[in-house]
Amino acid sequence: MAIEIEMRARFDKDAHEQLLARLTQEAEDLGCDDKNIFFYVLPDQLLKVTDNIAAGSAKITLKASKIGQGAAFPETEFAIGRKDVPAAVQILNALGFEDTMHQAFNQRHNFRFRGVEIAVKWSDAWGHHAEFEVLLDGEASATARDGAVARIAAVADELGVHLMTEEELGEFTAAFEAAERARKGQAAKAATVS
Repeated sequence: MAIEIEMRARFDKDAHEQLLARLTQEAEDLGCDDKNIFFYVLPDQLLKVTDNIAAGSAKITLKASKIGQGAAFPETEFAIGRKDVPAAVQILNALGFEDTMHQAFNQRHNFRFRGVEIAVKWSDAWGHHAEFEVLLDGEASATARDGAVARIAAVADELGVHLMTEEELGEFTAAFEAAERARKGQAAKAATVS
């Protein structure tokens, strides 16, 4: 099982454009990576079905942690065919996860800068944002994990990007999940009234 060391930042459109321009000039361009993602936010895990529109691929991923619970995300994933995405979502929903599902389109462009992969993104839920990531072997030591966090922090600092703290991430995701529950509740109520 690989471990992602992942940190996030949110910013306005101007900062988004500045970051894209700088990375286009100075980083290795890994290309467009637009995705349609079905997230299942579980108490201590994140399960997702990803339809990678740009790459023409799909996968199911289980992250053994969730945003706001630390930067290390042990991750297990396997590829599926793009044509299998609706069936995968249907199965997960039938298994009782439907109430935890959020669907999102992510417009993203990936770069590699000083050994850190950076996905500059936009989505309805997050607005303009970026993920900074270092992928480690599942057996990586605590020292290696701390080193990856330090490398990400140094790169973000060099780029002038404020990384969200665990508290900020926890607050943001809790507010998003509460708004989604309210939205789904209103939709269900409207459906029963009709």
